Amino acid sequence: MSKAQVAKTNSSRESASGSGVVLRSRSAKWNCDWIPSLAEPYLRGYTPEVEKNKSLLGYRFLAKPSASSSQARKTNRSASEAASAGFFIGYLRAAHGMPFLKATPPEFLIFCFIEPSGGRLHRRLVSQPESLMRRTAEYIRWLTHHLPRFELFADEHVALVRHIPTQEWPTDRTKHYARNFTIETLAWLVRSALVRRLPEELAAPLPPASERRAARK
Repeated sequence: MSKAQVAKTNSSRESASGSGVVLRSRSAKWNCDWIPSLAEPYLRGYTPEVEKNKSLLGYRFLAKPSASSSQARKTNRSASEAASAGFFIGYLRAAHGMPFLKATPPEFLIFCFIEPSGGRLHRRLVSQPESLMRRTAEYIRWLTHHLPRFELFADEHVALVRHIPTQEWPTDRTKHYARNFTIETLAWLVRSALVRRLPEELAAPLPPASERRAARK
């Protein structure tokens, strides 16, 4: 092999090695494998599911209806099949997925979701005056003495959210800061009783049809 060929080969290897470092670094920056184990003591009983799309990367934690009342589960069967509630922990990679946040991605965020937006469960837990989410937002804002504060979006499936830009975090410390943010935020959500109440609300029986019609008027 000529000297020119050797030099070209070495250059290619260095380039490939450099690209590998960048990719490994980027992979480490967005690593979310630690989230389920860290969240488990706070969200015990919730089912973790990977969330990965153009906007979000992280985990959803789905609330399961409380088993305290078998009759409630039967009464609420059709609604529970159509509705879901829980929490998301992870990264916002693109703002177009949640323009109402007015975020500056990449951001790390934790939010409570009630789906579908505008559905029966969403109206009861979020939209209505004195709803669980409105009362929780008021209380949890009182608990949060420093920025970023929790934000309430009564017309969105992302009902209650706390988010923070990651641009100023050192790349090699992203996981450390994200873990601290997660622990702090989940501790407040537990203290507010929202983590406990969501499964109970999913299992709650629907009001009589006459009351539902009156509420819509």
